[in-house]
Amino acid sequence: MTVEGDYLGMHLVIDDLDGQNQAYFKHCSEGEYHLQHCSSCDLVRYPPTTACPWCSAAESSWIPVEGRGVVYSYSEVHHAIQPAFRDHLPYLILLVELDTQRGLPTEHEALRLCGNLVTPSGELAPPEVVKSVGIGTRVKMVLVPVANGLAIPQWTVDVDAPAQAPPWRYPQEGGSA
Repeated sequence: MTVEGDYLGMHLVIDDLDGQNQAYFKHCSEGEYHLQHCSSCDLVRYPPTTACPWCSAAESSWIPVEGRGVVYSYSEVHHAIQPAFRDHLPYLILLVELDTQRGLPTEHEALRLCGNLVTPSGELAPPEVVKSVGIGTRVKMVLVPVANGLAIPQWTVDVDAPAQAPPWRYPQEGGSA
């Protein structure tokens, strides 16, 4: 069955032929984060696919994965093309490297997911939080409900993580790094 919902005024659709993504988002909507685990090479993969990107095996199962990681890269948006985001400027799009399977299958590969920086309640983060996040910030997943059978993984600052060095941020106009 096709799954539909709205996120900040954007209509989202997962067609009934897209079984892997429907299963992925269904787990998210149940408040748990799961990824596919390859039965052959024992690696976890993202995004959901019909075969393992490393060994090409088709057999997999869904396993729970802890949604914690570190900001690997980010983009700070100051000009929203999507009208629903205009009232939330600036906002961050994060590329997060999960703690799960870090350094596998090689030291240069990892499970990395994109998502917005949000508050713990799932709202886009305010400017003072946006300015505090950069490469190296510890984050944890927030599953934002959109519709029955659909929740979107987003990221919030992991306030329970051990203290770390200040994150690296891109230099801003008129400022320094």
